[in-house]
Amino acid sequence: MKSTQIEYLRPARAEDVQDLMALRTEAETWLGTKGTDQWSHAETGAKAITKWRASIDEGRAWVVVDGGGGVLATVSRGPVDRDFWVDEDRPESALYLYKLIVARRAAGRQLGARLVDWASTLAAMEGRDWVRIDTWRTNGGLHAYYERLGFEHVRTESPSHRRSGWLAQRSVAALSLPEVPLRAGMRRVEAAIALPSPGRRH
Repeated sequence: MKSTQIEYLRPARAEDVQDLMALRTEAETWLGTKGTDQWSHAETGAKAITKWRASIDEGRAWVVVDGGGGVLATVSRGPVDRDFWVDEDRPESALYLYKLIVARRAAGRQLGARLVDWASTLAAMEGRDWVRIDTWRTNGGLHAYYERLGFEHVRTESPSHRRSGWLAQRSVAALSLPEVPLRAGMRRVEAAIALPSPGRRH
């Protein structure tokens, strides 16, 4: 697969929040057409901006943008979620991904798979073994998508106060599209630069 699109990865900024919320709203609508209620809960939506601002302030949120700076996709990393992962899982051995969203207009560029590959490369650079996710328990289509990317279902947790809990992980060595990696850069930089490594977080 070869990509002729101009796209690169950069840390999210405070001014990206509205674009991130637009991505989320679009995803909510699209997921509704697929028969899932993921992200449709009012309380969940009300917390989204605050959580994204915190992720941006802490350097944990990233965006994929096109040549004009338009936001095409986003992903965040975060601390281990103790509602799901326990000491026996060796939490420090993994990088935890959250809020992976791709704009519908970018469908076909395989940005989701490439973002996971980028996270895998970053996790390997940090000496970790796994990339881990927890997703909406009832979204079977999303579970199948991640399994196609090489994730293995670990177990499903169902705490009463949470709607996610389908836990999966993938080895950092299992890249889906190593021939078309996402590159990191800034709009003014034409050439790709090396992958960044935000501070190690557990």
